[in-house]
Amino acid sequence: MNKPPVIPKYLQHIRVVLCRPSHPANIGAAARAMKTMGLTRLYLVAPQLIATPMTPNPPQYNPQQSFSLPEESYTLASGAVDVLEQATIVNTLPEALHDTVISCALTSRRRELSVPLQTPRQGVSEILATAKSCQECAIVFGNERFGLSIEESMNCNRLITINGNPDYFSLNLAQAVQVLTYEIFSQIDFSMEHLQEKTNMVTHKEIDGLMGHFADVMQKVGFFERRNSERLLRRLRRLFDRNGVEREEIDILRGFLKTVTYRINKN
Repeated sequence: MNKPPVIPKYLQHIRVVLCRPSHPANIGAAARAMKTMGLTRLYLVAPQLIATPMTPNPPQYNPQQSFSLPEESYTLASGAVDVLEQATIVNTLPEALHDTVISCALTSRRRELSVPLQTPRQGVSEILATAKSCQECAIVFGNERFGLSIEESMNCNRLITINGNPDYFSLNLAQAVQVLTYEIFSQIDFSMEHLQEKTNMVTHKEIDGLMGHFADVMQKVGFFERRNSERLLRRLRRLFDRNGVEREEIDILRGFLKTVTYRINKN
């Protein structure tokens, strides 16, 4: 396989902001979703963690004291523990957005705001253009239960919604982060060549050799009786030319034909 390309450095100008997140697992899963798509800058605004089976006594956020995420968050982060360790924890949303140029509020509710509502695909193009110019951008997500408040949305200058089934639309916080970060990654035109195995195509001469081998074996087993041998071989040759045969495939076919020949001679 080829060496994978390098993640663009301008993605460092895009931050994910979670406002008042409540479930420890969602924070970890969101970090994992981010890192999978090349983003690492996570901001947490006044976490309001609830008790869970894994975290019966969650730490309480106090702006006057240091705050550490529970083990549950790190467990769900899997290989993205570094995103959590480097996360910035602030008391208010304006603190998380103070140096940003573009700030996109994620909402699934109707808002009495004048800002146009965009889909992720529409909004991400502007985010990437801004990040490429080395200016700061933020994607802001609300609390799992209540989403973003009107006041929080008004702190942002863009609105994005993930369109879905109007009769049932209930994305988990981490799922919403994954959708947005995937849209970002899909628009950076990141090459997939490193995931593709290098093919070793055969030469014209090797195809000629295979066809000769087929003709010899087909003749020995009587396949050409009452059949037009030239026409059959032309169609067989067309099959190989159409599909672009690889050397390993030629080797398999030649090995099979050798086995058939051996069995014929043995009997």
